[in-house]
Amino acid sequence: MAEGSSRKSSIVSNMFMLLIISILGVLGYKYVQNNGGLSSFTKSGGLKTIPEEMKINYVPADFDFEFEDENALAILANPHRYHREFDNLIRNFNLALLGHVANRMALPDSLKNRLPAEYDQHHSYLKQLYFNDFTNIRDTTANLYETWYNNEGKSAVEAMQEVAGKYTCFMVNHVITTLLENSDGHFMVTGRQIDTPCGIAMTEGLAPLIMRLQNRAAINDFSRSKGLMKEKVERVVAELATLEIRDKKGISKQLQTKIWGFNVSSTDIEISAISILKVGFRLDEYFDINLDSRKRRVKVTLPEPTILSHEVYPKVDKMDIGWMREVNTDDFNENFNILRSEFRRDAYANNVMEKAKDQATEIMEMMMLPLVASVGNGYTLEVNYRGSQGVLN
Repeated sequence: MAEGSSRKSSIVSNMFMLLIISILGVLGYKYVQNNGGLSSFTKSGGLKTIPEEMKINYVPADFDFEFEDENALAILANPHRYHREFDNLIRNFNLALLGHVANRMALPDSLKNRLPAEYDQHHSYLKQLYFNDFTNIRDTTANLYETWYNNEGKSAVEAMQEVAGKYTCFMVNHVITTLLENSDGHFMVTGRQIDTPCGIAMTEGLAPLIMRLQNRAAINDFSRSKGLMKEKVERVVAELATLEIRDKKGISKQLQTKIWGFNVSSTDIEISAISILKVGFRLDEYFDINLDSRKRRVKVTLPEPTILSHEVYPKVDKMDIGWMREVNTDDFNENFNILRSEFRRDAYANNVMEKAKDQATEIMEMMMLPLVASVGNGYTLEVNYRGSQGVLN
């Protein structure tokens, strides 16, 4: 009886030990699988360990995108004027990024040849997102001031970097995962310098391109700024100023000098400025009066409003210079330009363009209604604006 009980107890102990060993084996396998080196990417761009469904081998490759720096900067400086060229620039650059990612992943030519078609399924909305965001960031009416502050090309490139950084990961991950046709978006990757497609596009494609454009823009900005005041331009100007905005702002800056990470000297600068900004219409660019006898209407069409002039008068209110800090012209110019940009930003935020249109409508009615009445009874006046009618420059 005791012997049978002992044998039964031994069997239970052995089974219990086998169960513990099995559990430890499963946990160990999971740990090795989750931390053992092979990684994957998903459409969201995150790293994740996955079953061995498809294996991608990363290989070294150089990013090669042929384009003219001058043309690219001209397009970025005038996106409205070169709208079609802007769209083509975005398409060509995105295709170059996708091609580089495909080369790094050593994808076969059969898949690489499908990249343009796969990307074009998204280009129609992507180009509009790029254009809208870029033009919202860029104040294209400030080109003259940006040139004077050595900042025209630089600010355009910075805006492009911000917009491209916003959409590149979405575009690359979505197209690549769609191209490889994997249902759950998981792929195993091996090789040297493993990274996600998003990481490759951003660090090996976008970053070098932006650096190249910034270097070219710095040269152009300096040259244009030096030559700006040497130019003498005389022309007949017909302008209708309908709104004037006066404002005052100030800025305070502390410039620190550090040695081995410790602040040893600081300079305090306070600058204030008043701004006089005039908004109106350049009638020498477009102005049209049309008589519609069938509808008994006189139609006046004006160009879209723009900033006609912007005068900023800065003043240094305080300047305490530290014993190891030298204040140079860049310190002042940067602050002056910041104030100027903020004046214009506030003006746009307060819908100055729509207010200028309202004022222009009142002025046109005051000027044209006597003429309209002389045409005949029942005639009305209609004031339109070129951009709202879809008339292209």
